[in-house]
Amino acid sequence: MDIKSEIEKRKTFAIISHPDAGKTTLTEKLLLFGGAIREAGTVKGKKTGKFATSDWMKVEQERGISVTSSVMQFDFDGYKINILDTPGHEDFSEDTYRTLMAVDSAVMVIDAAKGIEPQTLKLFKVCKMRGIPIFTFINKLDRVGKEPFELLEEIESTLEIETYPMTWPIGMGPSFFGIINRRNKTINPYKEDAELQLNEDLELEERHPIEQDASYQESLEEFMLVEEAGDEFDREKISRGDLTPVFFGSALSTFGIEEFLDTYVDFAPSPSGRETEEGEIVEPTDEDFSGFIFKIQANMDPKHRDRLAFLRIVSGKFSRGMDGVLARTGKKSKISRATMFMADDKETVDEAYAGDIIGLYDTGNYQIGDTIFNGKKRDFVDLPQFTPELFMKVSAKNVMKQKHFYKGIEQLVQEGAIQYYKSMHTNQPILGAVGQLQFEVFEHRMKNEYNTDVVMEPIGKKIARWVENEADIKDSMNSPRANLVYDRFDNQVFLFENEFAMRWFGEKYPEIKLYSLL
Repeated sequence: MDIKSEIEKRKTFAIISHPDAGKTTLTEKLLLFGGAIREAGTVKGKKTGKFATSDWMKVEQERGISVTSSVMQFDFDGYKINILDTPGHEDFSEDTYRTLMAVDSAVMVIDAAKGIEPQTLKLFKVCKMRGIPIFTFINKLDRVGKEPFELLEEIESTLEIETYPMTWPIGMGPSFFGIINRRNKTINPYKEDAELQLNEDLELEERHPIEQDASYQESLEEFMLVEEAGDEFDREKISRGDLTPVFFGSALSTFGIEEFLDTYVDFAPSPSGRETEEGEIVEPTDEDFSGFIFKIQANMDPKHRDRLAFLRIVSGKFSRGMDGVLARTGKKSKISRATMFMADDKETVDEAYAGDIIGLYDTGNYQIGDTIFNGKKRDFVDLPQFTPELFMKVSAKNVMKQKHFYKGIEQLVQEGAIQYYKSMHTNQPILGAVGQLQFEVFEHRMKNEYNTDVVMEPIGKKIARWVENEADIKDSMNSPRANLVYDRFDNQVFLFENEFAMRWFGEKYPEIKLYSLL
């Protein structure tokens, strides 16, 4: 099969949601449905010892939350589907943001009882900004929630996107009977095996007790209203991210997932191109191999202390043993060890194509945002980095474990979840993060993965600003309210106590030019 045909078979998407909307459960059931796993673990499975396949990290299993992106691939209906399960917790939104740079579409999971929640809105805006097509799965229909029309209105008004229900629920909670499949006019009952067929007049072709149920009649009237007055189906609008196909179901019960998958593979985009620093768009069908690293993960297998760089293939074909050039350094090396993923399960991959996500074994050579290419030189635009807001001094509890301490900090910082700084004269390590949970995960992983207890001393909330004209900085500018530190690349950064301190500094030293990250 030629490269173009292989690339057209790829579908790569991220699952985004507010915490507890059922994102990781949906991921599990998609894998189960695709035949990738035999038995789904659950996020709540602490007593049984079963955990979600995508929540492979020990801290995730203990807390029942996702705090790192994971990648899984499975086959469905002739397609190769790559799922990227993202952290739901807002403290790890930077990881999610970078993951969204590596996908071609997104699935937004919404809790039927809660509707649009803050984290959902934040991640949706990222998708909208990039023009990523969005598919919506309204979850937990087997529980009492908001009315379907209310949910659609909330999506349209809050997210400013048109909706097109591909399925429609009949009842909800205790009276949940099933869903109407809009594409083939069938009813998929929640607790029965056989589908029910509707005719052109939306009447059941064979008699069924449900016809006498008031909730069924009400749902049917709602469905007829959607058919007559709802937004029109528009494939172009879907591809631009201006219209979202909507599905109703229950991920926990694996209900409504078949309808979602059938529609997703038909309408989700194939791999798209990516812009280089020179403004060129590299298309997937370009024969020269290229890709970019959007994530680095240490200790996926603690026994082997392995470290993997997650690479999204942008163009061409990857073959095991091929040469790859790291654009940042110009260094060429043979890529002999690469893997495909099933969360923490990995298997050696001999070949992969544009749209696929592969893991490269890393000994410390790669950084997030790196471009790797073979053939024509490529250097893709940088991935975003967030400006941290919370800061902590950190040190090893046992001074005899300094080697483990600094190795742990180096590797965990390279993953991008926390940022590393050091004081000007004493080189005291300082960590910066977007949220408090990142520090807790750092402390947990230092203890469990690097056998090092750490002492964390809060510095508090600071405003970090990088210095553009470093040659003009003088020692006298450093003060408790405008603390000058170095970042991991030895760039100068001021940590301001508050907005007032930053304004005062700007007025006193107008010649110093400051900037922030994203």
